[in-house]
Amino acid sequence: METIQNLTGAKWRKSSYSGDTGGQCVEVAAQPCLVAVRDSKVPEGPVFTVRPAAFAAFVKAVSV
Repeated sequence: METIQNLTGAKWRKSSYSGDTGGQCVEVAAQPCLVAVRDSKVPEGPVFTVRPAAFAAFVKAVSV
């Protein structure tokens, strides 16, 4: 079972594809062993985390 990561103090970055119109936006925070992802409109809401290699593969796949 995996433990819940403490993301207090994480430096969140909004996607460069997100606009300033309040639309669909995601934020990511890179940590040493994971990448956290959340909805920028609900920063206190749920967060999911993935290993850096999995996140890199996802970004590469959607960037094509």
